[in-house]
Amino acid sequence: KAIQSVIEADKKSDEMWVFIGTKDGDLSNLEDTRNIFKKYHPTHVIHLAAMVGGLFYNMSQNLDFFRKNMQINDNVLSVSFEFGVEKVVSCLSTCIFPDEVTYPLDETMIHKGPPHPSNFGYSYAKRMLDVLNRGYYEQHGKIYTSVVPCNVFGPYDNFNLQQSHVIPGLIRKLYDVMNKDGDVFTVMGSGKPLRQFIYSLDLAKLIIYILRMYNEVEPIILSVDEESELSIGDVGTTDC
Repeated sequence: KAIQSVIEADKKSDEMWVFIGTKDGDLSNLEDTRNIFKKYHPTHVIHLAAMVGGLFYNMSQNLDFFRKNMQINDNVLSVSFEFGVEKVVSCLSTCIFPDEVTYPLDETMIHKGPPHPSNFGYSYAKRMLDVLNRGYYEQHGKIYTSVVPCNVFGPYDNFNLQQSHVIPGLIRKLYDVMNKDGDVFTVMGSGKPLRQFIYSLDLAKLIIYILRMYNEVEPIILSVDEESELSIGDVGTTDC
């Protein structure tokens, strides 16, 4: 939705954009994926589709997260190649980085150790997107690349407690407390972990720029300055 909003405000005359959702087909199904590409014949693809969820949902469904996302990613890239798509920009996640890593992060660190065990299924599936991109470039010369955004928030966010990320999840919890005459808003954990956040419309502009101008296979981190990090506790206080 964020990319669609940005494009509607700043669309180039030589571009035609089509936005696909779950109602158009199941990208974990190869034939559904082919039918979508057959209908629209895209030359460029922004691949944001994924099975996503919050921490506890990931912890209880690691196998499902791995299998579903591997199916989606393989289908999107293989069908893109089949239909002659010139460029694909896929979306990774900061959870792909090793659990034990030095800071600041950079793109060369992605495969230098196992990710955090809590969401290893999702993390490894996202890492494999980078592997697929490299394979399509080395074997077929295709420019399939990926971006690694930090935590995203903004309009059209997902407030489902099982599936939401940090900010929308905290907003939903606060909303539930306020609507049940409660007076205790609980943030799980110590509140000390630091996170970086990017506004969804700003991220959308960056992804569109990558699609138009970035012609490398190497993934690229899209984040704010390190000095803009916030603790989870600070985010919870801000929500209040």
